[in-house]
Amino acid sequence: MATEHRLHSFADSNELAEALASTVADRLNAACDDRGKAVLAVSGGTTPALFFKALSVKKLPWERITVTLVDERFVPPTSDRSNQKLVAEMLLQNDAARANFVGLYTDASTVEEGAKIAAGAIASLGQPFDVVILGMGGDGHTASFFPGGDHLAEAISPEQQALVLPMWAEGAGEPRLTLTLPVIAGARFVALHIEGAAKKTVLAKALDGGETSDMPIRAVLRYEPIELEIFWAA
Repeated sequence: MATEHRLHSFADSNELAEALASTVADRLNAACDDRGKAVLAVSGGTTPALFFKALSVKKLPWERITVTLVDERFVPPTSDRSNQKLVAEMLLQNDAARANFVGLYTDASTVEEGAKIAAGAIASLGQPFDVVILGMGGDGHTASFFPGGDHLAEAISPEQQALVLPMWAEGAGEPRLTLTLPVIAGARFVALHIEGAAKKTVLAKALDGGETSDMPIRAVLRYEPIELEIFWAA
C-alpha cells in the first residue's frame, strides 16, 4: 500500500465510525477556531450511516459548520435514492441539527442546468473545503467518477475549473451531479472510508498502477498535493 496514504485499520464498523467521527470533529473544531467556520463534504451510500450517527452527537460549534455533498443523484430529496435525504436523516440530527446544509440538487429542467446552479452554491462556500469524506465502489468509482462516465475525463482533470459537473454512466443508475477532482482532492483533509475485505482488495488494485479511467479512485489517490487518510474495517 502506498506509503503516502496513511491507513487506519479497525476491528469492526462501529470502531471505525467512532474513530472517523472523532478525527473529523477535531478537524472541524480546529477550522472553526482558526477561520471561524468550517465546510464538510460527505458521500452517500450504505457505508457512512454509522459514521454519520457518531458525528451527529459530537459537541461542536455546528452553527458555524456547513455540510455539503460530494455528489448527488438527480432526484428530489424526498427520494430514497437521495444523498440529501440520507444526510438529513442520519447526520443532521442531535447536536448536528444546528449545522447549515447546502445540497447539490435543485428542481432544474436538466441535469446540466442543475450542475450550473449547484456550482454557484458550492462557489459560495469558498475553497478549499476543510474536510471531504469519500467512499469507493467495487468498480473503483468514487464521488460520481464512474468508469465510462460521459464527463469522467473532465471531472477528474486536475486542471478542471468547473466546481460541479453532470455525470451519467451505465453503472450509476440516475444522472448525477458531482464535485470535480480539484474541489475534492484540494480539501485540507480527505478521508477514504471503506469496509470489508473486498474493498481493501479493490483499493490495493487501484494503488498498483493502471489507468484512472478504469478505476477513477486512482485520480484522487494520485492527486498532488493531497492529505489523504484511509479508514478501513474488516
